[in-house]
Amino acid sequence: VFLVTLDVEFQNKMESKTDQKNSNPFVNALLTDLYQVSMAYAYWSIGKHEQRSCFDLFFRKNPFKGEFTVFAGLEEALKFVKNFKFTKEMLTKMKKKFSWPEKFWDWLGTLDSSQVKIYAMPEGSVCFPRCPLMRVEGPLAVCQLLETTLLCLINYPALVCTNAARHRLAAGKDKILLEFGLRRAQGPDGGMSASRYAVMGGFDGTSNVEAAIEYGLECKGTHAHSFVTAFSGLDDVKDKDIAGKGVDFVAMVLKWRKQLKKETTNDGELAAFISFAQAFPKRFLALVDTYDTINSGCWNFICVSLALSELGFKPIGIRLDSGDLAYLSVECRNIFKKISSEHKVAFEKLAIVASNSLSEDIIHDLNRQGHEIDSFGVGTNLVTCKTQPALGCVYKLVELEGKPRIKISQEVAKVTIPGRKNIYRLYNKDGEPVLDMLRATSEGDPKENEKILCRHPFNAQKRVYVTPSKVEPLLKLVFDSGVIKIDLPPVKVIKARVWQQLQQMRSDHLRKMNPTPYKVSLSENLYTYMHKLWQEGVPIHEIS
Repeated sequence: VFLVTLDVEFQNKMESKTDQKNSNPFVNALLTDLYQVSMAYAYWSIGKHEQRSCFDLFFRKNPFKGEFTVFAGLEEALKFVKNFKFTKEMLTKMKKKFSWPEKFWDWLGTLDSSQVKIYAMPEGSVCFPRCPLMRVEGPLAVCQLLETTLLCLINYPALVCTNAARHRLAAGKDKILLEFGLRRAQGPDGGMSASRYAVMGGFDGTSNVEAAIEYGLECKGTHAHSFVTAFSGLDDVKDKDIAGKGVDFVAMVLKWRKQLKKETTNDGELAAFISFAQAFPKRFLALVDTYDTINSGCWNFICVSLALSELGFKPIGIRLDSGDLAYLSVECRNIFKKISSEHKVAFEKLAIVASNSLSEDIIHDLNRQGHEIDSFGVGTNLVTCKTQPALGCVYKLVELEGKPRIKISQEVAKVTIPGRKNIYRLYNKDGEPVLDMLRATSEGDPKENEKILCRHPFNAQKRVYVTPSKVEPLLKLVFDSGVIKIDLPPVKVIKARVWQQLQQMRSDHLRKMNPTPYKVSLSENLYTYMHKLWQEGVPIHEIS
């Protein structure tokens, strides 16, 4: 629908990009919290900075009151790690702001990612709480300095991608979803990221021109109400011809208006539609709610479209941006069908696009009411993630010098799972994921068709035997010794992975109302060791 598509040669060029520089100039070693540098100084000053460490990046709760999340942001995270370096210019700026010994500055300038190793889920994976999205291994100080930036590069992309996926599930596979949020995004960075990760999560295109060019996305759009209100009457149409046809296109439109007995429609709106059709005769789509959708806008669109059809052009459709969208879409569709039947033109399937502060909830409401909308343009509620503005990923030390580390809290949900771990997705005989199991790397891989005891991380009574028909390791080596070890696929490839992953899940895990929690379990050995460390870490109080 009404799209400006980047040419095929440019699309192919974008899809073969191998540029591994940071996409955003703000993403560098300075994009961190002060306490990361303070900890690095403390580690360095006591000689602890080179100890081998392992950190997990994960989240504790799924967003939007749902039971799944989509992992996104991996490409930008890997580019950041690859290019991690405190340059002389950065150090000069820091010295003006902070006071540390010269030897510390010298050491800071030597740091890079040459000793870092990262394991991660593929971008676009459906994931769940407590499962490491990324496992970062390397010198303690370096891994500590990566924390803030990695969280910044994962939290928002994963949130937007998940939000987009939820909109896709609400709209259904066959509807067109368009991201219209640039003007409401949290600044230019938010706007660019939102466009990229909305399409990755399931949207078909964006109105954001720069994002479309930068990421190889489809760019779509029509016109605003201001275009309609810029015309006050038919005298504003100076050129009567269209597409060099040598015809009086205005007279053709007015002929149809008279024949349809709709001569009371708004003249300024009709002039705007005529002018837009003259500019875009092959992709005429009009915003019809500026004055009166049913009594003016829709019929002015029909008059122009019938004239276009006479000349061999096929109109695209209309956009609704206000009012009762379900009712108006049904009424407009009935008009299209009536005109198709009476005048033998193929108007019954003209596109109806809806916008106007749409959200996942509103799309569900429209589905319940019954509507004739083909395409949804979603802006503010998508890019700002209004119902939950943050995902809450965290980055925790889980091993140091080969010894597991645990963070204990009076809030059970904040207790970390210690040690280097792998994640395995276990499938039943029907090919459905049953649960994700965390297992210490020292345990090796679980085997298919062998009974496995899976334990709830915190509840001793919750345990289950699973005999998986398929075992899928989820963490892959993605970065090692300064080198990105995987291909960085284009957005459309990751988008396909997101949909494939969602299709694998049971529908009750994905539903809007009261979704079933997906199980995340520990192996028996990891469960036992975790609770041993937990008990050892909490002092026993004495009461006298």
